Parts: sequence; C-alpha cells; structure tokens
Amino acid sequence: MSKEMKVTIVAGDGIGPEVTREAVQILEAIGQWNGTRFQFVEMPIGGVAIRQHGSPLPASTLDAALDSDAVLLGAVGGNEFNLLPPDKRPEAGLLQLRQALGGFANLRPSVAYAPLSNNSPLRPEVTDGANILFVRELLGGLYFGEPRSWNRESGVALNTMRYTRDEVVRVARIAFELAQKRRRKVTSVDKANVLEVSQLWRATVTEVSADYPDVTLDHQYVDACAMHLMNTPRNFDVVLTENLFGDILSDEAAVITGSLGMLPSGTIGGKVNLYEPVHGSAPDIAGTGKANPLGAILTAAMLLRHSADMEQEAQAIETAVQRVLANGYRTADLARISQPDQQIVSTREMGKHVFEILNEIIDCNQAMHAV
Repeated sequence: MSKEMKVTIVAGDGIGPEVTREAVQILEAIGQWNGTRFQFVEMPIGGVAIRQHGSPLPASTLDAALDSDAVLLGAVGGNEFNLLPPDKRPEAGLLQLRQALGGFANLRPSVAYAPLSNNSPLRPEVTDGANILFVRELLGGLYFGEPRSWNRESGVALNTMRYTRDEVVRVARIAFELAQKRRRKVTSVDKANVLEVSQLWRATVTEVSADYPDVTLDHQYVDACAMHLMNTPRNFDVVLTENLFGDILSDEAAVITGSLGMLPSGTIGGKVNLYEPVHGSAPDIAGTGKANPLGAILTAAMLLRHSADMEQEAQAIETAVQRVLANGYRTADLARISQPDQQIVSTREMGKHVFEILNEIIDCNQAMHAV
C-alpha cells in the first residue's frame, strides 16, 4: 500500500539550497522504490525570507511546517545580516521554528567511516567501528533557565540550570527506545558530584532504566566522558545528556567523522520533527559546487527512520554513502593530498553518485524479493 508524506523544505541560505536539492533527489528515489508519494513544499527561511518577506520566519513558512509530516532544513545565515538585531537575523528564524515545532530531543550521530579514517585527527585504530548516537535534551538547562541576566553596572551575570523530572523522563525514554534498536547501551552523562540538577538527572534516568531491562545503563561525569570519547569511542552506543553537555560533547565527537559536512541531525518529540545537517551556510563557497551534500543526504535518511518508520530505506541510503566514499569520491572538504585514488567531485556529482549506488541497492533488493 502506498503512503503519502508531506515534507516542508526550508533550504535557507548559502549552500543550503545546493545540498538540500541532492537530499530531495534521494528521497524521490526512495519514493519510486517503495511507493511513497512525497509532497515537497518549498518555503523560505532565514536570509532569503528576510529579503522576500522582511522576516526570517514568515507566517506562511511556519504554517506549512506545522502542517507537514516532517521538515527538512538546509542552512541559515549570511554575513550581510550581521548588523541586524539578534531577533531579526536569519538564525532567529531557525530558533523560532524549533520552538514552534516543540522538539525536545536532538539526535546527533557520529559515525567513523572507514574510507575517511585519515580525515580524523584521531588514529584509525581509535576510531575504527565507532558509531555513537547523541540524544541531547534541547529545551531545558542553562540555555533556557530563568532567571538570567547581565548587570553591566555591577559586573554580575546570572544563568540558571534548571530541569524538572518530567523533562528528564521524556528525553530518557527516547534514548532507551533508540538504544533498543541499536546495541542496547545508554551512557548517561552528568556532573552529579557537583550539581544538584545532575543529581536529579542521574536519579531520574536510573528510575526510567527499570522499564528497559534489556538496555545496559552506565553513568559518566561529563569531564570523564569527554576524555573517553577521544580514547575509546567504540565503547559508546547511545549517549544521553542535558542541553549544555550535549552541545559540547556532540561537537567534540564530530572529529570521529573527520568533517562537519558528514554530520546529520534531527530534532524529535514535538509536533513535527525537524531535520538538518550540522554544517552551516558556508556563504564563501555557495554556488561554487564545492559543498558536501552527504550530511544533508544522511539527514534525509534520519527523516525516513524517525518520521516515516522506514528503517530499510534509511539503511540503504547510509550504505550508498559508504560505498561512494569507498569508491574514492570526495568533495573538496573531504580531499586529502596524502590519499591516493581520490576523485574530487562537485556537489551535484556527489549527489549523482549516491543516487546511482542507491538505485543499484534498490535493484538488488527488488531482485532478491522476486526470487
């Protein structure tokens, strides 16, 4: 039975439209494979929306996003908007969209791709086989806690780290449920030896873990976790943590992949899930064909996995990306002089290679089912 899926595309600024175009092409290939009828609705956000509508998040864009099954974002931002007030800049549109969609769990995979082992500053024998999923609580903690202030006259600034038990429970359940589909291990990261908020976090996660007896839980202090991520990344499966710690640790773990251009992300748990590659708008290379679309393509795989329950299709995309890298294709950000047998390709060419390999995988699967 065919399925319909409405996806709002907010390609945004800089390289956003270029990489998003390749991701959409991959989703279209999946639709032809399994009969899903994708309805793509393209809407402006960020700098392009400011130019067209005078707002980084027009009401029409927000309405379309809330009326969709998922939202796929490219990137926002541009140097020409730096003099605008913070609430008028392109990035404000993204923050407003995230808040309106209500996602509280940010998912950030960090995968060591064998063909890119020399791209990481870590030794290949350290990163080999690493596959980590960070589950970061996104709506609480220091970033949103009240009161907050900066008294310039007194020279005192204040931020509040605050969590409720319910906030911890809901994101912990996401982490345990995802771990059940992976290697069945959750590492919860806190600073419970110092912070009362972390003591609440640890006690609550331990309580939730009782509902998932098939998943192993361990606790680490954030400073120890930061060290172990660089020394023994293979020991991690799902890493669950609060907003600030998750922000820092997931960026640190990005060195495992060797390039920001390889990193997808998704924000789930709200009204509509939002998916976006981690890289920025990179306005300096926009339109040059140098942008790496693999992060956006892998983000499309996350969209299928978490918003469409299409695990087989998501894995097919991820396999296609790995095979393209194994065949030596590299965008400029991935190229290394020391590596032989590289073929430097453009954004479109990289997307085309993934598309072709994906179709080979699809043909193979269809042939197997026909036997």
